[in-house]
Amino acid sequence: MKINMAIPRTLEIPALCQPWEKGLGAAEVKRVMRLVDTLGFHRAVLGEHFLIPIDHIALSGAFWHHGTGALSAVAGMTDTIHVSSSITILPLQHAIVQAKAWSTLDWYSEGRAIPVVAVGWLKDEFEMLGVPFHERGKMMDEYVQAILALWYEDDPVFEGKYVRFRDVRYEPKPVKGRIPLWFGGDSKEPWKRVAKWGDGWQPAFSQPEKFPEIMDFIRSQPEYDGRPLGLYFPIESMRIGEGHVETGADGIVGSWDAQKAIDLCGWLTERGVTETNIPLPPLRDLEEYLDFLRWVGAEVIPKVA
Repeated sequence: MKINMAIPRTLEIPALCQPWEKGLGAAEVKRVMRLVDTLGFHRAVLGEHFLIPIDHIALSGAFWHHGTGALSAVAGMTDTIHVSSSITILPLQHAIVQAKAWSTLDWYSEGRAIPVVAVGWLKDEFEMLGVPFHERGKMMDEYVQAILALWYEDDPVFEGKYVRFRDVRYEPKPVKGRIPLWFGGDSKEPWKRVAKWGDGWQPAFSQPEKFPEIMDFIRSQPEYDGRPLGLYFPIESMRIGEGHVETGADGIVGSWDAQKAIDLCGWLTERGVTETNIPLPPLRDLEEYLDFLRWVGAEVIPKVA
């Protein structure tokens, strides 16, 4: 089991954000990330939104970063930890821009970038950015194909409804030959994308008991070629449902009990999970958060790796 961590001060969803976190600035985040880089965590993750409608602030908060922009800064603070979205709303920015952002991040991080992409759900945000909400699935499929052409073809060519290019050169290419591409979502369409193009799946609302069935479905698709597939489940996501509405799953609270964390990882491993986060207990301030990260690095990660 690989242990990931959510980069602090990247969102203000009430169910996922503790009060002390809102007092952090860039200097404190840098301090966190420089510590985490020494502790054996696999990847640091954050989500993104660009505009939150006023009537959705109570559920989602207004504080969100540009995903690849923030991850580029985090890559500069660290040397070893992977930097990953959770998730990138792929249709909201043109495929060529998305390809360039991620291959640039991959270049500067020396091959540590892991995009996790999905179609998005906040209709108002699409409308304000001039992106057709009801075409986002078709856009996603076309964008992925165009991005892969840019990353991996010497003479990339693509002709689609939303993306067209030919007679071009594109660099930087992926530093280590490829950039792992993960998909988020809880329906057959994203699962089919994992089968066709993906390195892994990140659920949003699917329950762990369903994971083996879903992974079997992915592997049963004719496009799946037998490549290894990961499954990243941040267990805190069980606290929120569609639209960031709180689910009332108050039991998803961390503790300082190492055996409980180890047992949780074992339970998830049995359901096919390959990566997770260790849930945070209620913490008082940044110093206690840093102590918790050190504790996870010393007492949990070596036991579940």
